[in-house]
Amino acid sequence: MSNKKQSYLDIQVNGYAGVDFNQNKITCENMEFACNKLVEDDVDGIFATIITTDLKDMVIRIKQLIQLRNQSSLIRRIIKGIHIEGPFINASPGYHGAHPIDAILKPDVEIMKELLNAGDGLVRIVTLAPEKDDQNKVTRFLASQNITVSAGHCNPSMGELESAIDAGLNMFTHLGNGCPQDLPRHDNIIQRVLSFKDNLQLCFIADGIHIPFYALKNYISIAGIENIIITTDSMAAAGAKEGRYTLSNIKLEVGKDRVVREQGKNNFAGSAIDMKSSYSNLIKHLGLSVEDAKQMTYFNPLKIFNTKKDKLWR
Repeated sequence: MSNKKQSYLDIQVNGYAGVDFNQNKITCENMEFACNKLVEDDVDGIFATIITTDLKDMVIRIKQLIQLRNQSSLIRRIIKGIHIEGPFINASPGYHGAHPIDAILKPDVEIMKELLNAGDGLVRIVTLAPEKDDQNKVTRFLASQNITVSAGHCNPSMGELESAIDAGLNMFTHLGNGCPQDLPRHDNIIQRVLSFKDNLQLCFIADGIHIPFYALKNYISIAGIENIIITTDSMAAAGAKEGRYTLSNIKLEVGKDRVVREQGKNNFAGSAIDMKSSYSNLIKHLGLSVEDAKQMTYFNPLKIFNTKKDKLWR
């Protein structure tokens, strides 16, 4: 592998270096600490991710990110935008993941506008469940605002996926996760989404935990390098040691195996991997070339980061 330094872009970061981005009170000092660690780990930019919780808290947390960016040139340089994951997801068992059921809402354009207004033009991705979006109203609205609409924590039918794509859906969040462990043999969300690989950017977590490496290799082979974005879905343990952490109001444990679990439960709740390790895994465990690994960890996400509308690279 080349000794040339690699750089990375991450579209889904819930926290880093011990700092949980999904809290109502984060100091500028703590956020700068997280951003400095991201710089050390060769990350050029992220979309800070706010997950499902009480709507008023989501608004507070989004506004806080904007305020922190305004206070610090370092934070502004690293946090290029915001990814809102929820609250318009599928509340069915297995599909909602660690997102609290009581905070999941039916997709609503007015609620979406409230969240976008809090983001002051910096919301770049919204993850929702297409099958819950009546007549794709929220999807159409987001697409009209030049915001990437990503399906996730969802179980749409083939027809619902096709209809959502026609309305502006163009991505899928961490495919292979945000769904039950046990699925129908053939007719399941993973197979349906893979069949639309030419219409969607597919995001995967490359830690070997969320998806076994052999399965991820199969998914990449089917979807094609040009259609894939590798992300971390990292929480505060990324870039930090094992121990106890939070993700929003969720209490988490991270062991030496680097698996992130809710305390007393077996389900995953984000990851503890960084982009540098994700990139290495693609080469070491999947046998991909440096060029292909770079494509999925930098150049493919760059297309979403580098938008004229929001001048994210200022």
